[in-house]
Amino acid sequence: MSKELIHTVAPGAPRLPSNPFKFVTYFLGQYKWFLFLMLILEIGQATCGILLPYAIKTIIDTTTALEGSFNGDLWSTFKDPLTLFIGLNIGVLLFSRASGTILIILAPALRKRVRATLYHYLQNHSQRYFMGNFAGALANRVAEVSMSVNHLLWTIMFDFLPITITFAVSLTLLYNAHESLAIALASWISVYIFVSFIMASKCRKYAKDFAFARSKVSGKIVDAVTNIMNTRMFAHMGYERKNLDEHLTYEVKMARRQFWFMEIMRWFQFSAALALMVLMMVTALNVWTKGEITVGEFAMVMSLSLMLIEQARGLARRFLEFFEYLGNINDGVGVIVQPHEVTDKREAKEMVVSKGEIAFDKVSFTYTDGMKVFEELSVTIPAGQKVGLVGFSGAGKSTFVNLILRFFESTGGAVKIDGQSIVEHTQDSLRAGIAMIPQDPILFHRSLIENIRYGRLDATDEEIIKAAKLAKAHDFIQNIPEKYQTLVGERGVKLSGGQRQRIAIARAFVRNAPILIMDEATSSLDSVTEKDIQDSLNALMKDKTVVVVAHRLSTISNLDRILVFDNGKIIEDGSHDELLKKKGHYAKLWSMQAGGFLPE
Repeated sequence: MSKELIHTVAPGAPRLPSNPFKFVTYFLGQYKWFLFLMLILEIGQATCGILLPYAIKTIIDTTTALEGSFNGDLWSTFKDPLTLFIGLNIGVLLFSRASGTILIILAPALRKRVRATLYHYLQNHSQRYFMGNFAGALANRVAEVSMSVNHLLWTIMFDFLPITITFAVSLTLLYNAHESLAIALASWISVYIFVSFIMASKCRKYAKDFAFARSKVSGKIVDAVTNIMNTRMFAHMGYERKNLDEHLTYEVKMARRQFWFMEIMRWFQFSAALALMVLMMVTALNVWTKGEITVGEFAMVMSLSLMLIEQARGLARRFLEFFEYLGNINDGVGVIVQPHEVTDKREAKEMVVSKGEIAFDKVSFTYTDGMKVFEELSVTIPAGQKVGLVGFSGAGKSTFVNLILRFFESTGGAVKIDGQSIVEHTQDSLRAGIAMIPQDPILFHRSLIENIRYGRLDATDEEIIKAAKLAKAHDFIQNIPEKYQTLVGERGVKLSGGQRQRIAIARAFVRNAPILIMDEATSSLDSVTEKDIQDSLNALMKDKTVVVVAHRLSTISNLDRILVFDNGKIIEDGSHDELLKKKGHYAKLWSMQAGGFLPE
């Protein structure tokens, strides 16, 4: 792993290698004793299997040697070759099934570990990372990488290893039978495998591109399904099918490019194998007619030759699969195992948010594309103060909130909570002291009670019901057949916008944190419900530091203080009445608002 990656992995997150080979060995090393035992068993199985032609050869030679002098006692005549033949078959059975038992134990556990570890690593990426990647594509990559690690292991353990044993034992037996045949066959196999490996390695790039195309298509499908309501509302079903078809066409193009290369490689494999089979048959017959090998040795030579040729052809095919799996891993690891952008320091402490004072001390922030938002912004929100943030879209309100939550990392200065710099403390402890009510709350596809309890996982059912009542959600929940056990659907689609908002407010009641951030928390509610909930919010805001991102100025007119943002600067600061008296930017916004909302 590069030093850069090591220093930008979030503390507590798994230190995953970015190289696909090292990535695979990272996980296999955690099961080394299982793999070692499986290795021994597979060697035993392969050895027993390849010695079967030798056992048959001894039976044929024994039969030939009798030349009509068989005494009728089958067991005494064929005791040794039959014992060898039966023993080898029993060995194949026991070794293979013991290896299969380990496979049953190991395979699901390995896949689980890869998926869980990748998800753990993925969790620590910044908000910017998730904004730039399809959720469906990321999920698809996690699934493909976990499956490919499994398949890669099985290819090595159940294909490459047995074939290697087969080659070693078979060529030894052939060499004992006839040196020239063994050397000729060994030379051909070496060249054949080398050429196949070189060709298959080129397939890795094609496999990576194909995996990328599949993940992109998965992301597009998830995005389209998630927005199916928009598709129907704007009558764009055909457009979405056409849009998806373009990506599917690209996927087909990548697939055919890989498959055509594989087909060309198979032409080489089958043609070379056919030529050698014919050549070995003619050569073996010629050697036998000269009396250089016995009938049993001839049978063994042909059996082993055909087996080796078939195994070599199969090995070349496995090379293609091996590099395809490696390409899948390369694609997934390349996207997921990237440096974490926002990380805790190694010595980061747990933050205790007791009062809730928020201070920006000469804070600067610039997006990665070079767009500057804040430059040495300084402002303090005393503990317990209720503050509204006002300004046109892009003025810096959301960035201000994201910096408090440390979703983004400031490029200069310090954000402090109760005098504690947030970069010196863990992100989890920082956010544990903050409750957030977003404008468009996203719920888990879980029950209502689970979604409300997400605010504080140890909350009792009684506390949850009390919070739901305060958020005016209890009544509508009681009217649903399954009540608090009702599943809300993906992102909460089974609920109306107002119902989702009330669940988010109930979640904030359950959290009961010293700092409350609201992004127009009542915008999705009707006026009657908004008045009821506003009373509840007033109770929730008591003794808390409150930051409200305002799109409707009437909702913040009664707050202690209003900060007016424009182009990343706070150009006005004061109460509603004070700012109106100044007849400045805020007063202009107040006079311009239509229907209570700021115009664009």
